[in-house]
Amino acid sequence: MNGRRIQGSLLVGGVQSVLRGTCNRSRGPFEGSILVAPGLDAGLYDAIVTARAVVCSSGGLTGHMQSLCRGRGIPVLRVDQADLADLVGEVTLDLESQSIVIGAGARAEASRPWAESPSADDLGSACAVIADLQDIHTINACGPHAERVDCFFVREEFLCLAAALHPLDSLAGGPADIAAYGQCVADRLCAYAGALLPGQRLVLRLLDLRSDHAADITELAPVAVEPNPELGLHGARWLLGSTAYRDALHTMLGTLRGRLGEDTGPVHLSVPFLTDEREFTQLRAHLEVPRDVPLSAFVETPAAVHATPAICAAGASELFVGTKDLVQFYLAADRTNHLVAGSYQTRHPAVLDALCRVVESARAARTPVRVYALGADLAHYLEHLAPPDGYMMCTAELQQVLLQGQPCHQAGTPAR
Repeated sequence: MNGRRIQGSLLVGGVQSVLRGTCNRSRGPFEGSILVAPGLDAGLYDAIVTARAVVCSSGGLTGHMQSLCRGRGIPVLRVDQADLADLVGEVTLDLESQSIVIGAGARAEASRPWAESPSADDLGSACAVIADLQDIHTINACGPHAERVDCFFVREEFLCLAAALHPLDSLAGGPADIAAYGQCVADRLCAYAGALLPGQRLVLRLLDLRSDHAADITELAPVAVEPNPELGLHGARWLLGSTAYRDALHTMLGTLRGRLGEDTGPVHLSVPFLTDEREFTQLRAHLEVPRDVPLSAFVETPAAVHATPAICAAGASELFVGTKDLVQFYLAADRTNHLVAGSYQTRHPAVLDALCRVVESARAARTPVRVYALGADLAHYLEHLAPPDGYMMCTAELQQVLLQGQPCHQAGTPAR
């Protein structure tokens, strides 16, 4: 007898077109399970990274936890909230039909074919957006095309999740707690740096915790309740007001210098959620970042797009263009809200115009620039954008591009 089929919407694809697993509704880690949750939040990190797939009832294509899943090749399927209660026991996800089958009747597991284009030759100097150390090993195991990847980009909050750190709790403590946080971040970065190939580097995007995400991983420190966290006190705005983070950063940099060399070796820093060149200059001064430490800018707001020439002139070592946030701010479409998913268009003319402005301004200033691209958008960006120095991609999608044309590319399943 055929099983009941629940129709959904695919937020993140995977390597297999059909997969089976046992539903996990506990919020705790269960290796190889199908995680079932109303929404994805930072408190689910351990459950997500051990899951084979995720089913939820809210969220958009490019939320932070969806990006974590995209990097790991973990499919995410969104269904109606009323259908979540029926997802118990063993189920089958059919990614091609964007549905779930409860009971018998699903096709056998199969590999998802990947397009033969674009290829590693199109990436320029590629940048892998990673969540933890495992992602560096995954990319560098991609054979000869791994040399195309010259940097790995990691968000400090993802580093904290992987290390079970609670940053706001640590930074709200005394000097010993603050120093311990900086030391722990440095220890993780040194481990990451040890996995790099010659010529590769690591870029740390400085701590950028929105209040709603901070609430999920904060136990002791007070967290403000904001009506619109996306547009609230985070990124460069929050960093400019924190002396505790400055002190933790000094501990981190001191540890890196002691272990990697006077110039901090292959570890660079990047300013998140930046508005303009004044914030960039103020933040470098406030954090007392040494002049020999490369400090790049993450361009993800319309204001930063128009300030690109000035940001370059202010001394940004390079630019990284965060299209996920840029799309939602240009189109006024919350990237985590499935009700406006139709308005969240990564190829909208306004978005493409913004990307072109940044690339052209950066190239005119001789500042390296890299543009983040979803796997589904890469070919379109290659056709419509002036070429940046390279593209940024999540680990699993970048892995598939690097493996194109290699004999084992069908077997290249991202490790869990």
